[in-house]
Amino acid sequence: MVQQQVSSSVQTYKVSSLDSKKSLKSSFLSFIGAHEIFMPETWKTALTELVATASLMFTLTSSIIACLDSHEVAPKLLVPLAVFIIAFLFLIVTIPLSGGHMSPVFTFIAALKGVVTLVRALIYVIAQCIGSIIGFIMLKCVMDPKLEHKYSLGGCAIGNDSDKGLGSKPQVALLVEFSCTFLVLFIGITLGFDKKRSKELGLPMVCVVIAGAMALAVFVSITVTGQPSYAGVGLNPARCLGPALLKGGLLWNGHWIFWVGPFLACITYYGVSINLPKESITLENEEYDVLSLALGHSKSISRSAVSNDLQV
Repeated sequence: MVQQQVSSSVQTYKVSSLDSKKSLKSSFLSFIGAHEIFMPETWKTALTELVATASLMFTLTSSIIACLDSHEVAPKLLVPLAVFIIAFLFLIVTIPLSGGHMSPVFTFIAALKGVVTLVRALIYVIAQCIGSIIGFIMLKCVMDPKLEHKYSLGGCAIGNDSDKGLGSKPQVALLVEFSCTFLVLFIGITLGFDKKRSKELGLPMVCVVIAGAMALAVFVSITVTGQPSYAGVGLNPARCLGPALLKGGLLWNGHWIFWVGPFLACITYYGVSINLPKESITLENEEYDVLSLALGHSKSISRSAVSNDLQV
């Protein structure tokens, strides 16, 4: 009798333990969004990211090279304008379709903020990297070989140790990547992920703000910190990966900077964003009125009397 009870309790324990393991496994798979692998919508949006990233790399890089190779007095000043226009057009088209990431940076911060699942984020990043490679293959096929060599296919480079620019200071390039990416996140993503404000402003204005933040970051890096050996802020690791794989050489020098800098910025921004106020602080009843503080809330002297004296 005792043996039967012990055997029954052991079986019950095994069943409960097995159920607990299944529950933990199910919870983990649900947390990372494993079910999205089998959803056609996931692959449709991933395909959108791939096509959009390829088109963006081709359009943006060719436009930037055209600006830099122009005969204008200050051709670098044209680059932020080109970035703004192109980014705005791509954002306003792709945001309703896939979220308009087109960059592992935006996908990573979206995953941290819980906007997309980890599985979808991984699929997006892979699609963006493949899209970047395809876009630069297309660009390489049509670009003048002289321009391709001169601008390293529009890749991200910091130069080499013999350069006098940022090439000998990878820590400076890392700081530029971190700062400029954080700038884009703080201005663009703070607004873009705020459903209430985004709805109030509308999609076009949200795209203007995000594109403007990107153009501002490019302007800062290319005019203030840019050197002949430094290609400017990357802002998009996928954009740096494509040319590095196709051209190699100098583009692999410090390539890690264009991944580590933006991702550190994402982690830092996430830590800051969770502590941002949800609503603006509104002071009521003139609680911190300067005149009231100066009077010390004294009841012996009326506020109107003091105001009249000040007017006299």
